Amino acid sequence: MFDKLIEKVKAEPKKIVFTEGTDARIQEAAARLLAEGLMGVVLVGNVDEVKAAAEAKGFNIEGAEIMDPAAYEGMDEMVEKMVELRKGKMTADECKTALLKGNYFGTMLVKMGKADCLLGGATYSTADTIRPALQLVKTKPGAHLVSSCFILTRDCGDENLRTIAMGDCAVNLDYTDSVDKEGNVTFTGAQKLAEVAVEIEKCARVFGIDPKVAMLSFSTKGSGKGGTVALSAEATKIAKELNPEMKIDGEMQFDAAVSPTVGQLKFPGSEVAGYANTFVFPIIEAGNIGYKIAQRLGGYAAYGPILLGLNAPINDLSRGCDAEEVYKMSIITAAL
Repeated sequence: MFDKLIEKVKAEPKKIVFTEGTDARIQEAAARLLAEGLMGVVLVGNVDEVKAAAEAKGFNIEGAEIMDPAAYEGMDEMVEKMVELRKGKMTADECKTALLKGNYFGTMLVKMGKADCLLGGATYSTADTIRPALQLVKTKPGAHLVSSCFILTRDCGDENLRTIAMGDCAVNLDYTDSVDKEGNVTFTGAQKLAEVAVEIEKCARVFGIDPKVAMLSFSTKGSGKGGTVALSAEATKIAKELNPEMKIDGEMQFDAAVSPTVGQLKFPGSEVAGYANTFVFPIIEAGNIGYKIAQRLGGYAAYGPILLGLNAPINDLSRGCDAEEVYKMSIITAAL
């Protein structure tokens, strides 16, 4: 999978921003990316501190741009742009204070075209990575929300690699109706979940998966009631309307999604039931628990969360990541 992604990023070189330029894991990955000529690298931080940290660990970051928000010559222009984007919600002084932080500064570099993509979260929380993206880069045209996808891979022997996609496991707590001030529903929870399913299907394709999407539940085809059953069933219908070419079925339990015997018994003739490789969860608890079970008990390597629905590729790292994860997430981010 990564060989194909590397071919893609080499063919279309991008520039990536790392919001935590002094972090040893970031610097180790950046040194490797530069040595392999995979992409341009921007490290956010004080120039002397970034260089000293790299020298102390023996990382060769020559070729990386080091940008210090406190010394950035284009700060006035950046502040002006951010004030415009925030539309009166933040003053110029508040914007400048925010931009002195790596997460906001790095996001504005992407917004202003100084870089193509961003990877953060080695020390920042997921919320502190997503918030600047939502405020500045914003959602892409037609998108109503940001969601996430994990790509999981497992070596099955004989050079076979099993690759699956799971989402949303990191961003949306649940899917409830949006209402206006008068109490009118403007966007239903089912529409939101359907949009997430469509985005995850697109993401899966980037990683060489031919997506067969299962809308998961504790019910299969109406066998159970309550909870999120109706949500998943309705979202399946809406997703089919949004993308008629999409291979999707639901609602279904996990065994019906992955076992041909169970799946075809409950969904006769379905091209998804029993053969699913892309899984959409109806609530974050199920998604987060599910991917971690696959990772810790199923032997899958998990890459993500890959953020979906934004106007530019901006991704979040786990604070427990290592340099190898940073390296691979950098390739994924640039490939998007």
